[in-house]
Amino acid sequence: MLKGLGGLGGLGDMAKMMKAAQEVQGKMAQLQEDLENRTVTGESGAGLVKAVCTCKGELKSLDIDPSIFNPDEKEVVEDLILAAIKDAQQKASELAQEEMGRLTEGLGLPKGMKLPF
Repeated sequence: MLKGLGGLGGLGDMAKMMKAAQEVQGKMAQLQEDLENRTVTGESGAGLVKAVCTCKGELKSLDIDPSIFNPDEKEVVEDLILAAIKDAQQKASELAQEEMGRLTEGLGLPKGMKLPF
């Protein structure tokens, strides 16, 4: 015979864990969507080249000051463009990690824990 419902306490804990997991999943999905919509700007050449990308690293636009268009300096321009893109992607990665850290910290997960992203 069952002694009251004491033996079902574990099921209640499991239900709480499942609910918490669903909340985490929802928050992660929202964060993913937010990061797709947020942008950062990377620069090179003291602002002569600017690259804008999402926090997921997708390049959205380039802004190139016309003063750098000198046919003799093609490689310099290419390097500036690459540097601006890399700067934007680095900023995007840092912001995404920061936001993910806030999410995991709020959930009581260990600091620096990497989640699928």
